[in-house]
Amino acid sequence: MPFQKHLLNVPSLVLVLVFAILAVNAAMLTFQYSMALGLEDLQATGRHRLNLYATNLEREIDKYAYFPTTLGLKRDVLELVETPSPGRAQVQEVNEYLEQLNERAGTLSIYILDRAGKVIASSNWRHEDSFVGEDLSFRPYFREAMTRGSGRFFGIGTTRSEPGYYLSSVLANSQGALGAAVVKIGLKQLEKSWSTVEAPALVSDENGVVILASVPGWKFMTLWPLDDAARRAFDQTQQYNRQALHPLGVVDLKNLDNGARLVRLPKTNPEMVAMFPVTGEFVAQTQVLPGTPWNITVFSSQDQIRRNAADRSLLAGVVAGFLCILALMLNERRRHLNARLADREALQKAYDELERKVAERTVDLSSANIRLQQEVAERIQAERTLRAAQDELVQAGKLAVIGQLAASVAHELNQPLAALRTLSGNARKFLARGNQDTASSNLERIDGLVDRMGTVTAQLKSFARKSSGTPQVVSIRRAIDNALFLLQQRLTQARVETRVDLSESELYAWCDANRLEQVLVNLAGNALDAMDGMDEVVLELVACRNGDRVRIQVRDRGPGIPDDVRPRLFEPFFTTKEDGRGLGLGLAISAGIVADFGGSLSGDRHPDGGAVFTLEIPAAPEDPSNE
Repeated sequence: MPFQKHLLNVPSLVLVLVFAILAVNAAMLTFQYSMALGLEDLQATGRHRLNLYATNLEREIDKYAYFPTTLGLKRDVLELVETPSPGRAQVQEVNEYLEQLNERAGTLSIYILDRAGKVIASSNWRHEDSFVGEDLSFRPYFREAMTRGSGRFFGIGTTRSEPGYYLSSVLANSQGALGAAVVKIGLKQLEKSWSTVEAPALVSDENGVVILASVPGWKFMTLWPLDDAARRAFDQTQQYNRQALHPLGVVDLKNLDNGARLVRLPKTNPEMVAMFPVTGEFVAQTQVLPGTPWNITVFSSQDQIRRNAADRSLLAGVVAGFLCILALMLNERRRHLNARLADREALQKAYDELERKVAERTVDLSSANIRLQQEVAERIQAERTLRAAQDELVQAGKLAVIGQLAASVAHELNQPLAALRTLSGNARKFLARGNQDTASSNLERIDGLVDRMGTVTAQLKSFARKSSGTPQVVSIRRAIDNALFLLQQRLTQARVETRVDLSESELYAWCDANRLEQVLVNLAGNALDAMDGMDEVVLELVACRNGDRVRIQVRDRGPGIPDDVRPRLFEPFFTTKEDGRGLGLGLAISAGIVADFGGSLSGDRHPDGGAVFTLEIPAAPEDPSNE
C-alpha cells in the first residue's frame, strides 16, 4: 500500500517541478523586458529634466551677464580708471554707486580693478574685509577680461571664503584697456532655480569640481581624482581657497544610448538626508551649459523601474503559478476522494482522544480549584496575622516612648508626693491642736495636688492604651497640646523654647487621635535629641490646611539631616543615635501609622538650618458620617 501511494505521487511532483520552472522563466523574461522599457522611459524623463534644469540655470546666470558691461557705460567709473591717482571724493562717489547697485541687484559684490589688477572701488567698501586695495591680478577672470574683453570664472573668495560666480568685463576707452569691472554672483541666487529638482543633479566646472548640487554634501567634490599638478595649480590661483576636493566616487557601470551612462553612487558616512535617493544605481545624463565651461548632470534613480519590473515579474510568476494550480487541481481531486475516507477515520480517532483528554482535564481543573481556594484562605490568614503584628509593633513603639518618658513622669509625680506627705502631717498636727481652718486649707491643697497627679496618670493611661485605629475627627491643637504635655519635663529641663503656630483657630484631621499623638511625641522627642547640648534650643510646630490635607511641620535647630542619611531615614533599625539611646524603629513606625491614615511623612534639611519633618494627613470631612 505505501508503494502504491508513492507511485500516485510521482506524476504530481513532476508536474509541479515543470510548472515551477516555467513560472520562474516567465518571471525572469518579464523582469528583463520591463527593465529595458523602464530604462528607455527613464532616459526620456532624464533628458527632459536635464533640459529644464539647464534652461533655468542659464536664465539665472544671464540675468547678471550684462552687469559688468553696463558699468563700462558709467562715466564716473571710466573717469576713475582713467585717472592715475583719483581723489578721495571721486573714489567715494563710485563706492557708493556700486554699493547701491549691489543691494538692488542682489549680488554678492561689485568692484572695479585698474589695469594692474588692483581693486580701486568696491561695493563692500564699508566692511572691515573690504576688497579695496587687494591685488587680484592673479585671478583668471581679470586676465581674460584684459585679453578677451570678458571673462567668467567660478571660485571661492580669498577674503570671505565665500563661493561665487565671477562675471568680468573690460573697461576701455579709445586708448585701450584701462581696467576691469567684476560682478560676483552668489550660489544662493543660482540655487533658487533648483527648488523644484526631483532627482539628484549637479553642476561641475571645467576642472570636474562640483560647484552646485541638489545634495549639499556633494559640493566641492570632484567627479574624478585630481593629480598633484592640478592641485598645485589650484593652490596658485586660489580658485577653491584650499578646499579638500575629495572624489565623489561615481563608478561607471555601462554606457547606454544617446550618451547616457549607468553609474553607481557610493554610500556616504554619515548618511545624507534628501527628498530622493542619493545612493545606488542611476542613469547619468550630462549636458554642457551654454555660455559657460560648466557641465550639468542629472542622476535618475533605477529604484522605481526596478520595483516596477519586480512587481511585473511577480505578477507573471503568479499567473504561471495559477495555471499550475489549475492543472494540479484535476489530479488532486482524484486524490481527495481517497483521502476523505482516511481523514474521516482519523477525525473519529482524534475525537475519541479529545473526549478522553477533556475528561482528564476536568478532574485536574477541579483539583486545581480546590488548591486555589486553600491558597486564598491561607493568604487571607497571613494578611490578618501581618496586620496583628503591625498593630503590636505600633503598641510596642508607644510603650517604648512611655519607657523613655518614665523618668520624666517619676520626677513630675515625686514633687506632689513629697508635698502630700508634708501637708498631710501638718493637717494631723493642726487637727490635734484644734486649728481646723489651717487643717482645712492644707486638705484643699492636697486635693489640688491629687488632681494634678491624676491628670498626669490619666494622660499616660490614654497614651498607653491600645488604639482601635478607627478614624475620627481629631483636633490638631489638642493633639499637639497632649504631645507637649507628655514631654513637659524634658522641655523644662532643657529650657526649650516651644513655638506653636496654627494658621486656623480650629483645625481638624481625619485619623486616630492616639496614634497621631504617638507620631508627634516621637518627632518632637527626636528633635530634642538632635538639639541636645546646643545653646539655642527651639522647637517649632506649624500646622495649616493645604486643600483636602492638613500639614504639620516639626522643626528643630539642630545640625540638620546629612545627605547620606536622608535616603535611609525611614528604614527599620537604622539610627544615628549613640548605642543604647534608640533602636531605629521610631520613624519607621511613625511612617507606617501615617500611611494607615492615608497620608505621608517626609524629612529634609530646613533652608534656615536644622531638620524639618512634614506630616500630611487627610483633613476632617464636613460630614464625618459620609466617610
